[in-house]
Amino acid sequence: MSTLISPQAHVSPSANIAEGAIIEPFAYIDKNVTIGERTWIGPHAVIHSGTTIGNDCKVFSGAVIGAIPQDLKFSGEDSQVVIGDRTVVRECVTINRATTDRMVTKVGSDCLLMAYCHLAHDVAVGDHVIIANSGNIAGHVTIEDWAILEGMVGVQQFVTIGQHAFVAGGSMVRKNIPPFVKAAREPLSFIGVNSIGLRRRGFANEQIVNIEDIYRTLYIQNGNISKALRVAETELPQSEEKSIVLEFISDSDKGIIRGPF
Repeated sequence: MSTLISPQAHVSPSANIAEGAIIEPFAYIDKNVTIGERTWIGPHAVIHSGTTIGNDCKVFSGAVIGAIPQDLKFSGEDSQVVIGDRTVVRECVTINRATTDRMVTKVGSDCLLMAYCHLAHDVAVGDHVIIANSGNIAGHVTIEDWAILEGMVGVQQFVTIGQHAFVAGGSMVRKNIPPFVKAAREPLSFIGVNSIGLRRRGFANEQIVNIEDIYRTLYIQNGNISKALRVAETELPQSEEKSIVLEFISDSDKGIIRGPF
């Protein structure tokens, strides 16, 4: 499959455009950009210097990837945006380069960033993540694999959203969201385990029951998180899911979202 670059597109001679890529009319590809195999860059998309986009991706009209960060501390460091394979970036999404904190703003593979999302500097997004329309992700945020954020979610800087978490539309995320949970209401709260999503991804019933037992211990049965962590560590059976949850909470220096009551 040959590479197709419209004569109406601007592509820097130093850009690295792989075999089978398609660059539509009026797209702008800056110097020091790498576009992977069979990746499609739509009309009027802008890809700035320092951006690497993997194979089989789609970047729709009006998206701006790799612009310098909206951070007054930025002083021109040679930072990057790196996007994995098979990720879809819809209309008018903006993804900014990093600062010295991480030096790379990263989006994994098989992600879907819907229209008008913004990913600020030093964001790290895992694989299979969905961020629905108008999601706004502040700087230094981490979103782990398989997380789903519904439309118009805002995430405060330095927050971490755990793997397989589900965040309801319109939520303001000010504290870390542990893995495997659903988060909703205002202020944002734990409202249950993301059991439907976990089943869709092949989790066994036994695993889901174990996760539900963990969060029942953490959020329902004990008065404070320190006590709940001790109880979960000593009284619940060992499992990979328990290790993931307890390690996440132990590392959450910003604290985690509140319980359901």
